[in-house]
Amino acid sequence: MKNKVQLITYVDRFGGTTLPQLQELLDGPLAGVFGGIHLLPFFYKIDGADAGFDPIDHNRVDDRLGDWDDIKRLSGTADVMADVIVNHMSCESPQFLDYSQKGSASEYDGLFLTMQSVFPDGATEQDLLAVYRPRPGMPFSMTTLANGERRLLWTTFTPQQIDIDVHTPAGQAYLESILQKLSQSGVTMVRLDAVGYAIKKAGANCFMMPETFEFIKAFAKRGRELGLEVLVEIHSYYKRQMEIARQVDWVYDFALPPLVLHAMEFGRSAPLRAWLDQRPNNAITVLDTHDGIGIIDIGADAADRAHNPGLVPPAELDELVERMHCNSKNQSRQATGAAASNLDLYQVNCTFFDAMGRNEAAYLVARAIQFFVPGVPQVYYVGLLAGHNDMDLLARTQVGRDINRHYYDREEVLSALQAPVVSKLIDLIRLRNQHAAFNGVFSHASSADHLLTLLWTAGVDYARLEVNLHAKTGVMVYSSVVGEQKFVMM
Repeated sequence: MKNKVQLITYVDRFGGTTLPQLQELLDGPLAGVFGGIHLLPFFYKIDGADAGFDPIDHNRVDDRLGDWDDIKRLSGTADVMADVIVNHMSCESPQFLDYSQKGSASEYDGLFLTMQSVFPDGATEQDLLAVYRPRPGMPFSMTTLANGERRLLWTTFTPQQIDIDVHTPAGQAYLESILQKLSQSGVTMVRLDAVGYAIKKAGANCFMMPETFEFIKAFAKRGRELGLEVLVEIHSYYKRQMEIARQVDWVYDFALPPLVLHAMEFGRSAPLRAWLDQRPNNAITVLDTHDGIGIIDIGADAADRAHNPGLVPPAELDELVERMHCNSKNQSRQATGAAASNLDLYQVNCTFFDAMGRNEAAYLVARAIQFFVPGVPQVYYVGLLAGHNDMDLLARTQVGRDINRHYYDREEVLSALQAPVVSKLIDLIRLRNQHAAFNGVFSHASSADHLLTLLWTAGVDYARLEVNLHAKTGVMVYSSVVGEQKFVMM
């Protein structure tokens, strides 16, 4: 993967509705800005129960966006990352419809996970309560198939997203077909979506178990054989992320967004610096994604809070959430927790810019910190444009995460690119991509808890970020052929 900033975007929400229109934007106003692009689900169809994360056909580009040739052409502009939704597929998929018609006589009978598949001898109350849940309720949906048979299907997220049995020949063949199609179409990176829930086992919590790690390891190995680097997407206790990182190509640094917010809000760098001393460096750094801002990622381990504390104290974590709500004028409160129909227990739904109270200088400092932390940075399309919470979309869909999934037409994008904060952010991205120091050695220091210094050096080249957390200001000092230069975050 190139050591350059990447873009995360939906095809149809960033300046157009098709892949060729996205290509025009990347070849035009954003030419040379991004080294890679993570295309959020573009499979048929993109407007299901979970914005494309419930594919009907994972091997087909939604016709409204384009086709596989468009994906291949885009790969000539930047490295392309695509999602592999390993845990589930849509109840409208051809495979499930065949299963529904024929039941146990279907060739896809072993593809879908039932309660009986995991608990052949039945489940006790203790067994069911042990299952880790990202959302309230049991992980099953009682379904009457079209042929009249009744099943308790495993549905981790929504009743429309039917979990796959990845151990069966049918499940393995399904996932192999996806990897083959992506590899043949110019994709060079894949993100394993919801892989932490992919393995189920009676008597266990069914989340990030030893068996899950074995599955991830084998899947990553197969991906590499096909020329695909693998990124694992897991929101969990931070030590679990460190364990995952040792077994895969890339892992998200989901602890970074709340830690940056914590540092800026509390004027203290200690928790962030403590994370810098132990975090994995084979990380994709983010401040925002299509999901919410993670809280579980810096909190205590829910399984043993006393012996596995978080990166920040519980009271400060609670206060941080309240400050995000306050900064967003309580808009995020309307999209988070019980207010959101797609309830996520561990995330705050809000644009990162609004979570920072639309403080432009502070926002640029936060991005600079992200770009200096070791790893490959990704910037979400809404964050690139310093986007605001989309309360109209939230009101229409009642889906909490839609607050940060605005549909930008081309004129909106071109107008936003002229805003000073966006123009300066793009300048910062170009500097991060081009300066030789970022291929060197990283270090950090702090002469006082409210001061933070991040430094990259490579021979005579250097780039230093100096942040005053109390003032929420920062300056980047860096070497150049004409002498030392400064980039002020304001």
